[in-house]
Amino acid sequence: MYDYYLGGKDNFEADRKAAQAAIAAYPALPLLARTNRQFLGRAVEFAAGRGIRQFIDIGTGIPAVGSTSEVAQRVAPDARVVYVDNDPIVATHARALLAGHPAGHTSVIEADLRDPEAILGHPALAAAVDLSRPVALMLVAVLHFIRDEDGAERIVRTLRDALAPGSALILSHGSPDFASRESAAEGTRIYRSASAPLVLRPRAGVEPFFGDFEFVGPGLVQLPLWRPTAGHVRTTELPEGWQDVSAYAGVAVKA
Repeated sequence: MYDYYLGGKDNFEADRKAAQAAIAAYPALPLLARTNRQFLGRAVEFAAGRGIRQFIDIGTGIPAVGSTSEVAQRVAPDARVVYVDNDPIVATHARALLAGHPAGHTSVIEADLRDPEAILGHPALAAAVDLSRPVALMLVAVLHFIRDEDGAERIVRTLRDALAPGSALILSHGSPDFASRESAAEGTRIYRSASAPLVLRPRAGVEPFFGDFEFVGPGLVQLPLWRPTAGHVRTTELPEGWQDVSAYAGVAVKA
């Protein structure tokens, strides 16, 4: 569905039908997807600019234009990126797309965010990432698919605790705070019928995911407002309708 929102071709008929229904309920969804992709690019540039050369992108989906590896390795060709997704179709497709990347610089792990210990203990992660050195942990538009009863806060805490000082948490999350009550309810219903739970959290439900990490400016903000004029992936002015993008974004660093 996310690929469809971005105008991609890597989606199935069932994805398109569900995405079209979601857009009918919340017309700003394609704009949300685009601004989320732009946030990802700016945040990766920020992390690479701080000297971080290791990126763990969980719930990545099929890597598209402006992916983590594309941006990180443009800034720092020696950057290592590990993609993690629980969909075997996504993992297979991603490996095929990334086959031409330098050996060892980009890898794909099939694992589930709900089992952070399995991710951290995966042999492919150990081969690519040195957790004693700073890492950019990316949870971009994925935590709103993890329910509270599945231990969302515990999951993120487990991942945060494994990171070395100087690491960054890059996170975006859908929220009801900027959408009508009707749109939020209908979007939640549509995703549930598409076999993916959608948990839209208010700001007070998103901020705790960062734990004691220190926010970099401008903090936790509405998605399009995170440094829109910074870096290579910048916009000279906010897109029309940005006020309707109902999601938060932030980057924080471990002291």
